[in-house]
Amino acid sequence: MKDARPCSIADTLALVGEKYSLLVLREVSLGARRFDQLVRNIGAPRDVLTARLKRLVDAGVLEKIEYSDRPKRYEYRPTSSGLELVPVLMTLMAWGDRHLHADGDRPMVIEHNCGNELVPQVVCAECREDVHQHDLTAHPQAPGWTVTGPAVP
Repeated sequence: MKDARPCSIADTLALVGEKYSLLVLREVSLGARRFDQLVRNIGAPRDVLTARLKRLVDAGVLEKIEYSDRPKRYEYRPTSSGLELVPVLMTLMAWGDRHLHADGDRPMVIEHNCGNELVPQVVCAECREDVHQHDLTAHPQAPGWTVTGPAVP
């Protein structure tokens, strides 16, 4: 069997797609940064949460900062690369609100500093137009791959 398509989405999911990882990022972006807060708010087993936090720190998505010397206690803060994932979280939340909570019974509403409810949208950085699937053209950069799969020799 050939290897799977080289893909930045797959690489990113290998890091943040593990169970609870995106929820850790949700919590630290909301301000819950201490281990006990994370356990309570996420509901993850302590050993699993410890492993996710270590992986996110090792990858440079979170930083671990000591806030107590006796006993040693730490909190977790997003790094600049971790903060770049916040729009992804907001987009996932908006999708869930539209498709899983269409009855209007949403668990949370995020307000932008303009005073309005945040409705995230993806726009092209150059032309500022909304991004729609039918406007996109993929150009595979990995040798031996086409848009539909491995190149046929």
